[in-house]
Amino acid sequence: MDNKKNHLTFIITGLNTGGAEMMLFQLLKHINHSLFECQVISITDVGAVGEKIRALGIPIKALGMAADGMNPLPLLKLIYWLIKEKPDLVQTWMYHADLLGGLAAWIVGIPVVWNIHNLTLHPDGKQKTKYVVNLCAFLSKFIPTVIITCSRAAKAYHINLGYQDSKFEVIPNGFDVNLFKTEPTASLSLHGELNLDDKTMIIGNVARFDPQKDHRTLVEAGRILLSDFPDVKFVLCGDKITWKNEELAGWINDAKSSSSFYLLGPRDDIAKIMPGFDLLVSSSAGEAFPVVLGEAMACGIACVATDVGDSGLIIGETGVVVPPGAPKLLAEGMLKLLLLPEHERRDLGVKARERVIENFNLPDIVFRYETVYQQVLGRI
Repeated sequence: MDNKKNHLTFIITGLNTGGAEMMLFQLLKHINHSLFECQVISITDVGAVGEKIRALGIPIKALGMAADGMNPLPLLKLIYWLIKEKPDLVQTWMYHADLLGGLAAWIVGIPVVWNIHNLTLHPDGKQKTKYVVNLCAFLSKFIPTVIITCSRAAKAYHINLGYQDSKFEVIPNGFDVNLFKTEPTASLSLHGELNLDDKTMIIGNVARFDPQKDHRTLVEAGRILLSDFPDVKFVLCGDKITWKNEELAGWINDAKSSSSFYLLGPRDDIAKIMPGFDLLVSSSAGEAFPVVLGEAMACGIACVATDVGDSGLIIGETGVVVPPGAPKLLAEGMLKLLLLPEHERRDLGVKARERVIENFNLPDIVFRYETVYQQVLGRI
């Protein structure tokens, strides 16, 4: 191995599709490989994002631990791997990896950087996760040199939980503006796929089915909007976003809106679908940094979002922000943008893309991660 390189081991809770997982993938894809040699360890399994990472030529291992398990054997195995590989620095991602990976690296004597992508703990969340977070709050005084979080709101929340405030570094998510971009043919393509008239307006939502994404508020807001704007269609993508999801389908059917909702399930072509939306809506009840907003904005799409995490900071003056859990206000926000003349809504999209390029361009965000690593390692 080239001794001039900094050897980094990234330890993450799991690698199924999600905002934190995709940000790790993008970081690994764009990091300066002449300065950093990387490997990845998943606490659980490899997952879909893990396969993408493997395709980059980056070594990846999986401990195979149950998602909610915390027995000592994986910790011992992790310690063995770290002793054998001798990385210069360990960067952990998400709570369970912060705890398990952080402890293993600390025991071995390797510098640790934590990464937090959550804003809050959902009231219905697993009790074991709450224990892990409380333990991490205590250990934050000893284990990590730096705690990276993707939003100012998440930083404030975790400091309030007892995390060491002096160790935080806010680095927002970054977006590949060469992948997520305006595409004039996307609208025709999406309308054709759904057998819709070319003039039908489409509101998009990209989110897995999860309480924090609050699809129920989205469906209710849709019902309200359809009473004033009956021809609009909602196109939803994400894990478990199908008509086989009885809970989601039940909400839509109760709202008598089934003909207006298209449930596409998980898609691996989001960058091609998004430019076909007339606007994007995010109904999240709690999120640190909704990745979907930056992706849509980079595609030149104006957004309506709930005021959670750093959503307001991301959108700025290029869209509409409303309180979470308020279907009527969410519907009003969507209606406000739909009623704009087309050229005004397009201008908002242009400004949205410019905002992403200026504030959240992926190469700039990757450079900030690289700077933290080199500072911890004493290279700069």
